[in-house]
Amino acid sequence: MGKTALIIIDMINTYDHPDAELLLPSARRVVPVLTDLLRRARRHGAPVIYVNDNFGQWRSHHGELLDHALSSPHAALVEPLRPDPDSLFVLKARHSIFYETPLRYLLHQEGIGQLVLCGQVTEQCVLYSALDAHIRHLEVIIPRDAVAHIHEDLADAALRMTERNMGARVCTSQELWA
Repeated sequence: MGKTALIIIDMINTYDHPDAELLLPSARRVVPVLTDLLRRARRHGAPVIYVNDNFGQWRSHHGELLDHALSSPHAALVEPLRPDPDSLFVLKARHSIFYETPLRYLLHQEGIGQLVLCGQVTEQCVLYSALDAHIRHLEVIIPRDAVAHIHEDLADAALRMTERNMGARVCTSQELWA
């Protein structure tokens, strides 16, 4: 199976996009859960990997994205989730954390075989990333209280699909690194 890594998807965010108003209430509920999950994962020595949209900023790097998000009106949602010096960071341009990113290579190099997928958006990036992890023979865990959604009904369906079709384990964050 390999090591287990905590993957934080798209939480370094300015929330300056068309669906932001629908996403923000769910993101606000998720941030304290993720903050606690990050603390526990780090305490147990689990690798933490942020995989974040580059928001079309092709000349930027993760530090610039973080600075930009921290200067936005929604910085309070980003600050508690700030990457620490040991965190790894991968930029992506599309929905899946794997699509044209070096993530698979990084996971192989680190001996990681199980992913805890957290972040946003459940019915988009989390779902597509779970599928791509599954077809790469990686084990997937999704803590339902650590993923944010735009549409609750689609998020519920996405989590059911990951369990049924991909063999993902859907649980609560309290079941991990307790």
